[in-house]
Amino acid sequence: MLQLYLDPCTVNCRKVLAGLDMLGAQYEINHVDYFTGGHKKPEFLAINPNGALPAAMDGDLALSESNAILQYAADLSGSDKHYPKDLKQRADVNRWLLWEGSTWFPSCYVYLVEYVVKPLLNAKPDEAIVAKEAPNWHRLADILDKRLAKSKWLAGDTPTIADIAIAAPMHLHKAQRLPLDDHPNLKRWMADIEQLPCWQKTQGAVDRALQPK
Repeated sequence: MLQLYLDPCTVNCRKVLAGLDMLGAQYEINHVDYFTGGHKKPEFLAINPNGALPAAMDGDLALSESNAILQYAADLSGSDKHYPKDLKQRADVNRWLLWEGSTWFPSCYVYLVEYVVKPLLNAKPDEAIVAKEAPNWHRLADILDKRLAKSKWLAGDTPTIADIAIAAPMHLHKAQRLPLDDHPNLKRWMADIEQLPCWQKTQGAVDRALQPK
């Protein structure tokens, strides 16, 4: 059984949990407390030297990078419903996974840090940082909005691991103050994501993490 090492409240850990549940993959959770620095301890660094959550183990395979875990779990489960085996369809999904990690996540993360993380640490958001990132975020959101004007989900009529990956960095969109009203197709799609059972299953851990300490 796939062994997961994660803290369910973080962006990429929530992504993996929701994605694996959508895939119907079998896994076991090994909790690594992000807020107490569990991901920097020697026992976790032995699995992922990068010291970043999540990580997974399958036998002697130690796997990091959330999107790689999703891809591996999809193939391991043997179902192609949410990660098609058709070459062109898979390439379409893969490009969104790569785009999320390299481009979309960093932009959404600015809003997450300023409006969610800093208040949790009793610090004030820096509005200048948000204002500087805003034009880039809107540009990227417009790419998604135009794509989602053509289909219900990013890769067609069925949700895939690409949808889960793209949704994850905006999973706290209200608290992040992401301006979704300017991108109606993206806003509709995010509401559809939030109705997925696999997504709803992960909400409790996130809510608990946002409670005042």
